[in-house]
Amino acid sequence: MSLKIRLARGGSAHRPYYRIVVADSRSPRDGKFIDRIGAYDPLLPKDNEKRVVIEIEKAKEWLAKGATPTDRVARFLAAAGLVKWEHGQNPKRAEPGEKAKTRAAEKAERGEARKQAIEDAKNAPAEEAAPAEEAASAE
Repeated sequence: MSLKIRLARGGSAHRPYYRIVVADSRSPRDGKFIDRIGAYDPLLPKDNEKRVVIEIEKAKEWLAKGATPTDRVARFLAAAGLVKWEHGQNPKRAEPGEKAKTRAAEKAERGEARKQAIEDAKNAPAEEAAPAEEAASAE
């Protein structure tokens, strides 16, 4: 069983409130959890001490048992001095997936084909227009 320390959303619409929980990684975000170790209220000012509340001892225990925090929770735990967190730990996050790369390549090929067709159209009418004008003037 893989354990995660993550946020479980509560509150009403447009009024979020999160609990920091330890849960099985397969359980849903707001579903069953094993232990509640803190809370996060994003509506409070950043300098308010009640914005992020973590029970340090419980967090230490769960980290020792092998629970891995999500990125957001790792930031909170780093501020408390429990884990090391560095900005941008996932460098491939912004990289597009395989399908997106394939689509981009196909789109580039279509763009090149359009440019070539336009270039051919610009060159072709000049050559074909002269005989058409001669035929029209002969009538």
